[in-house]
Amino acid sequence: MTGPGPASTPTRWSQRLVTLLAFATPVVFILVPLAIFLGYSFFSVDHGEINYTLTLANYARFLSDPIFLPVFWNTCVLCLSVAVICVLLAYPAAYFLTTLKGRWRYMLLMLLMVPLLMSYVIKIYAIRSILGLNGFLNKALVGLGILQEPSSLFVFNMNAILLTLSLLLIPFAILPIFLTLERIPPILRQASDDLGASAAQTFLRVTLPLSLPGVASAASFVFVLAIGDFLTPQMVGGVSGFTFGRVLYSQFGTAYNWPFGAALSVALAAVVVTAILLGERFGRNRGASL
Repeated sequence: MTGPGPASTPTRWSQRLVTLLAFATPVVFILVPLAIFLGYSFFSVDHGEINYTLTLANYARFLSDPIFLPVFWNTCVLCLSVAVICVLLAYPAAYFLTTLKGRWRYMLLMLLMVPLLMSYVIKIYAIRSILGLNGFLNKALVGLGILQEPSSLFVFNMNAILLTLSLLLIPFAILPIFLTLERIPPILRQASDDLGASAAQTFLRVTLPLSLPGVASAASFVFVLAIGDFLTPQMVGGVSGFTFGRVLYSQFGTAYNWPFGAALSVALAAVVVTAILLGERFGRNRGASL
């Protein structure tokens, strides 16, 4: 029996090279920077210079300081609220898309995804103009008689951050929910109808349980994007809208305390990884049980 031809050796090497690049890319661009951040978190700053002596002072400061930990928890609650709002608004939109037939379904889906192609800063300015004292929302509420005069409730505070992040991140929640709803076999709904279930019963007992993995993915996705955002709180939060992202930004900027900023980043990364794992585990368990 003859061995492999000479052409097989270059093919084998090319496959190994592709495999090596597939593993090396996330290691170089994700794991290595995270490891550097982790290493920096054990250093300190002394008179503007980084002291490379290992210490746990940064983590002790984060856990004991009366400012940083409350801001951290408040930001987590804020981003969780954003995730809930986005899921509640995205689910009806995604469900409506699945009821459409033919090309209309994907045309409307593309229209919903169009805001993702726009500049993030421009979208924030547009939303801020809507929520401002002379914005559309205040004018509408005053015109309807709900408010006597324009209110600052919707701008330069935590409410403004909540509303702005919710509006910006809704498309990221629609897509995973839509994909999950679209994968539900129509025969299951037809079987439910044949057994005499009403439309509401079919939705509550068939569609909703089968779509929960997509809901979990959407919620974790939105939460991760919201908790890592510092630009939105910076532009619409004002003095009273201070989030953990702005704290991180200040440590790497004006404060020039990279080790402490790295420690805060590690704490933030731990929450992000936990949210991703919870969303993935919940979605997998629901999918397996159904």
